[in-house]
Amino acid sequence: MNTERINELRKEWEAEEKIAHIHGWDFSHIHERYEEEDDLPWDYKKIINEYRLPDMKLLDFDTGGGEFLLSLGHPYENTAATEGFPPNVELCKETLLPLGIDFKPCADEKNIPYADDSFDIFINRHGSFDPVEAHRLLKSKGLFITQQVGGKNDRDLVEMVLPNTPEPFPELELFIQRKRFEDAGFEIIRGEETFKPIRFFDVGAFVWFAHIIEWEFPGFSVDKCFDKLLKMQEQIDKKGFVQGTIHRYLIVARKKD
Repeated sequence: MNTERINELRKEWEAEEKIAHIHGWDFSHIHERYEEEDDLPWDYKKIINEYRLPDMKLLDFDTGGGEFLLSLGHPYENTAATEGFPPNVELCKETLLPLGIDFKPCADEKNIPYADDSFDIFINRHGSFDPVEAHRLLKSKGLFITQQVGGKNDRDLVEMVLPNTPEPFPELELFIQRKRFEDAGFEIIRGEETFKPIRFFDVGAFVWFAHIIEWEFPGFSVDKCFDKLLKMQEQIDKKGFVQGTIHRYLIVARKKD
């Protein structure tokens, strides 16, 4: 790789680094420049809709910008949501409250500001959760449905640019979380786990992604990781992409009493 191209790549990647931010949970900036979650063995939305009825009270914790929640089409008067990330809190106030959705800011999964036995369904996609608090909030026989990012998510990508970085959430394994729910008074209706590829078609998209997912890539920067990013570029030049592995698991749990 000649010096001129190396300098051009550095400028491109630093430009991606400079603009890396997110609005809600919107990855449209790198749409078609990467792919993931296209072939999970379950359909989270379909699973929710298998149980969801219009008269049920539904809570979405860590709703992001409310994008997924609104896609369900659940009656607004029976819908509640929380979010803790300040920019997304403001977005939810602007989009969810005018619809009549009971939105409340909350960043503590152990202290959610709703009364005991308030909900028939509690959903959570890629957010934090506490089985004991979920048990408190759900009515008898109420359902907790979650799709989660596992502790081994993107680990091969992390190793490519930040070798020997500790796993941030080693407890996020299906077998560990199943037991937490069972201990909290739930029966597990469904529990699945999968590992699937994630592919980046240009390094700039990866740079943007690594800055957004900062808890997985702590201390990442183009300057710090430049030589390793060049090795990524060599893989893309040869194969058309650089590939890592996502880790996902699904739990559907019913409150026993």
